[in-house]
This record gives sequence, C-alpha cells and structure tokens, in this order.
Amino acid sequence: MPLSSVTQATGAALREASGYLADLVTPTVRLGVTGLARSGKTVFIAALVRNLTLGGRLPFFSVASEQRLVRAYLEPQPDDSVPRFAYEEHLAALSRDPPQWPESTRRISQLRVTMEYASASAVRRALLPNRLHLDIVDYPGEWLIDLPLMAQSYAAWSAEALALASAPRRSAPAAAFLSFVRALDRDAPQDEQVAIRGARLFTDYLLAARAADPTLSITGPGRFLLPGDLEGSPLLTFFPLPVDGEKRSGLAQMLERRFESYKTHVVRPFFRDHFSRLDRQIVLVDVLSALNSGPEGIADLEATLTAVLGAFRPGRASWLGQLFSPRIDRIAFAATKADHLHSANHDRLEAILGALTARAEARAASAGADIKAFAIAALRATKEGEVMRDGQRLPCIIGTPLAGEKIGGETFDGRRSAAVFPGDLPSPDVVTGEVAGGTFKHDVHVVRFAPPRIITETPSGLAAPWPHVRLDRALEFLIGDHLV
Repeated sequence: MPLSSVTQATGAALREASGYLADLVTPTVRLGVTGLARSGKTVFIAALVRNLTLGGRLPFFSVASEQRLVRAYLEPQPDDSVPRFAYEEHLAALSRDPPQWPESTRRISQLRVTMEYASASAVRRALLPNRLHLDIVDYPGEWLIDLPLMAQSYAAWSAEALALASAPRRSAPAAAFLSFVRALDRDAPQDEQVAIRGARLFTDYLLAARAADPTLSITGPGRFLLPGDLEGSPLLTFFPLPVDGEKRSGLAQMLERRFESYKTHVVRPFFRDHFSRLDRQIVLVDVLSALNSGPEGIADLEATLTAVLGAFRPGRASWLGQLFSPRIDRIAFAATKADHLHSANHDRLEAILGALTARAEARAASAGADIKAFAIAALRATKEGEVMRDGQRLPCIIGTPLAGEKIGGETFDGRRSAAVFPGDLPSPDVVTGEVAGGTFKHDVHVVRFAPPRIITETPSGLAAPWPHVRLDRALEFLIGDHLV
C-alpha cells in the first residue's frame, strides 16, 4: 500500500477515534439524507428540523409522545469544511405568501440539532448525559450511485453504460451520443477534442434522459449531472467506449486513465470523508412517478434500489471496526408525496416500496442493517375529503395544483384549489410479481401541489405544528433507540 494511503487511513482512523471519545460525553448520530430525482429531500430536512425544534405533532416518535423531549435546538456544525444546510432560507420560502417550494440542494451540506431529553430509565437519567447530537448530512443521490464505481473497471462500466443508453427508454435522448461512439475509429489515438466532445454528448444524453423521465434509474458518473466546482475539469472529460479484451487504443487508454482519476479524486474522498462516517441513512424515493410510468418505471426503480443497497455495504461493527469501514446499521427508504394519495392508500404505498426494497436487498446481497420502508409526506400539501361521482362517494385529496398542472382537461394557474380523486394503487403483489411481464394496471393520477399556507403561530403565541404524514414513524426508526 502506498505511504500516502497509509497516512490517509491513519488520519481518518484518528479522527474517528477522537469522535468516538467525544461521543462518550455527548453521543452523536450522523444521519445521511439523500434522495432520488425530485423526491423532496430539502423539504424533508427542513420539516424534520422544524418539527424537532419548534414542537411538532409526533405521536409515533416515542421521546416526544411520552413528553420526554425537553428541547431541541440548532448548534454550530462540527465540520468547518462542509457547507451549512440553508435551513432558515428554506423555511422562509415555505413561509412566504404565497408559499414556494425551496430550491433543491445540489451539493453536500450539514446541520446539527442537539436534543435534550429525559431518559425512560431512572438509572440512565442518573448516570448518563441526556443529550444527543443529530448531525444531518445532506448529499445528492447521484453521489451515492457513484460508490459502486470503486469496484468497477473502465471496461465493465463502459459496457453497462452503453447497454443502458441503448435501452428503449433512453435510446432517443442517447441517439447523438451513440452515433458518435459508433463512428469512432476503434484504433483512435489520444485526442483531447474527441474526449471533450464525447463527454459533452454523454452528459447531454444523461441530462436529457433525466429531464424527459425523472423516474429513470440514476446512471453516472453522478458529477456529470451535478458537476459543481468540477465543471470543465479533465476529471469529467471521459465517456464509455467499447473495450475488447486487453487491447486498448490510445483514446481508450486516455479515457480509462480519467475514469480511474475520477474514482481517486472524486468518489473515494466522498466515501472516506463523508459516507463512511454515517451511522444511519434515509433514502427518499418518488414511487408514485415510477408507478405512473408503468412496469418499465417500476423495473427501473428496482434497479436503482439495488444499486443503492449495493453501495451501502451496511453492517454492524464494533467501535474499532467502525474506524475503518462504514457503520450504517439502519436504512430507511421513504416513498415521498404520500399526501398525493388518500390515507386509504398509504399502507399500500408503503407495502409496494417494502416489497421492492426486499427484492433489491436480495439482489444486492447486502446484510447486517435493519432496512424498513415508509410512506411519508414531510410537509403535507393536501387535505382529505369526498366527491360525488355517478352517485358514489369517492375519497379525494384537496390542494392547490401547481401552475400548468392539468386535471380532466383543465389547466390550473397555481392559485385555485381543487378536489382530486387520485385513484387507487395496485396490489403490491401484482406490482412486484408481474413487473417483468408488464401486465399490472395502474390507476393513479399524480398531481403536483403547491405548498400549504403555513400558520406560523397559534392564537396562544406558540409555534404552529406543520402537517405531515408518518414523518414521526421514520424518525422513531432512525433515532428512537438513541433516546431511550
């Protein structure tokens, strides 16, 4: 092993050891929050923090329902090199008149919430400090999908990426890129302009495919979609190329070298400095959009979940083992936008995601972590009611559709509310059992709603709780065992 690698590993181990000793004084849980396309990650974090710090209605979060949560408050984050999650800015956007959904975060950020609580055990109340730091680490889902690259060769990644580009749901946006690759000379020499053009076409294809269908499984490298400060860097100037056997053209050697550099300078530092230090993880998933895309959308989502679980390599470890390997021991998958359905369908939405994650877990051969699925809405944008149709009462949801949304041929302007019958979800058994055959029927109409008008204070001057769906259940699973 190179000396630099030994030094980096030793430094990381010492930092983890110091963190472990600090945890003996005030325990810390590092919660990773990531989301697949348009899954509501920013709103989830803002709602979680507000419910903790300003007193939300959390009946299934035991420390709150048992009135043992004394207070929760923001503190300066411990990592000076990581940007702070813009909690106050996002809160302001949601509190405007009219309210606005906050901008999505496109980089890693962090926020620390400290909770003071009364232990349920008299012995623990007497012997241990009843405080817990919750460090929320927000990062793009595209970065998570990059982690399996560490175990892939350039040839294997190229074969997988080209196969995906040729799939029916991607072939149209990938047409220009695939034509470019087919026209290349297999014995082409190194050429910077060819590398730049190929990388640009590959990136354009990824962006176009995602824009046309957000339910497509994430394909990377992730920084091609979210380059940040790497835009224009040679680290992002490569693309997949067919590789036959051991023979490499000059161009293939150049692209392979940059692929390896991307892993060394982008993927491994994220793994080392952030991902490997997480204790718990929640992954937000837009299951409803996948259902609306039919069997192909569900199959694509399942492939993404398999890749996600393959990235985690989860498992319990002793504190010494945690210095050198990931320590995530609980992973929550959350189907967001549950408020787009009537509550009669919430259990079914949860069951569909649970079935998909169970199959993905088996395929990824991951073990050692507790994995659970939830149906949530971190900030509920709708209310429930009934509508009469053909003499029948149908359960509906009531909210303000976003401007441009269409319901029954009517286009909304973003100001008028509407009662929507979203339909019923298919059976989880049908979705997971017949996805390959493409035979399941879906009858769900997903409408995007504006945020609710939030009452900031009650008549008594207290902070008004934010409406949500099952956020408290996810919280209990993720951190409840640290607050006993």
